Amino acid sequence: MHLRPCLLLVMLALNSFAAPSLHADDAVQIEKNIPYLGADRAEQADLYLPPNAPPGELRPGIVIIHGGGWTGGRRDANREINIGTTLAEHGYVCLSIDYLLQSAEPDAAKIWPQNLHDCKTAVRWLRANADKYQIDSSHIGVIGGSAGGHLAAMVGLTGSDLDPPGPYAGQSTRVQAVVDMYGPMAHNRSRIDRLVDPTSPDVETLAKQITPLSHIDAGDPPVLILHGTADTTVDVEDSELFAAALAKGNVPHELVIIPDAPHTFHLQPEQRDLRPVVLGFFEKYLKPASKNPVQGE
Repeated sequence: MHLRPCLLLVMLALNSFAAPSLHADDAVQIEKNIPYLGADRAEQADLYLPPNAPPGELRPGIVIIHGGGWTGGRRDANREINIGTTLAEHGYVCLSIDYLLQSAEPDAAKIWPQNLHDCKTAVRWLRANADKYQIDSSHIGVIGGSAGGHLAAMVGLTGSDLDPPGPYAGQSTRVQAVVDMYGPMAHNRSRIDRLVDPTSPDVETLAKQITPLSHIDAGDPPVLILHGTADTTVDVEDSELFAAALAKGNVPHELVIIPDAPHTFHLQPEQRDLRPVVLGFFEKYLKPASKNPVQGE
């Protein structure tokens, strides 16, 4: 087929004009490299924004906490991108965060409770920026995998205890729903030594402090626990103990054990699509605001 030169130029111009906006309103928007802890900290966050948000409509917020044994990991790893994109596609404003990690240096200062403080500051950041991003500040959730599961549970179970002095000190750190993906929950010496100084005279007090099971009470938000039976890093018994402790404390919870799933998976492992489970949980406790009680806001 042969086109006249002038017609060809017009068609190319129209195509180049239309292409950038094609389906733009249907895509999750990501704002990267947000200094949520302040300009003096290297750790940053990525914000996942739902598509097609009508003006004035409030959306629940969710903090995403990466894993890595408290020594590694990133906010933009595959698991975190999968979680952030999935949740944003279903109407949640998600903040995926970096936080202080333990250095490999043998004499490095321990990171507890600064890593928890960073996660709680992320909750405050969502509330402090609620007007800008149309966030329902009375419905905030948290989700994390592995070490991030531990920190997510700690954010939920500690309530306003162990809060950082700042920034955004006027904002609540309480959340209304927690998803723990195969997080270490039981009292474990090797885990404790990664977080606190084993030579400290307060080591036993600190060991209790970093164990989620020590903070359970009836005022805690609902918890969803996900764990695979093929996990060789964190035994599935950790999650079973966690669920039993939540039951004893009269905390709403659900334990989902995935046969043959390994330690690290996102919301779509090959063994089972977990999106309906996670989305259903957050839907129940974070949306709609008019139908769900607020836990400790």
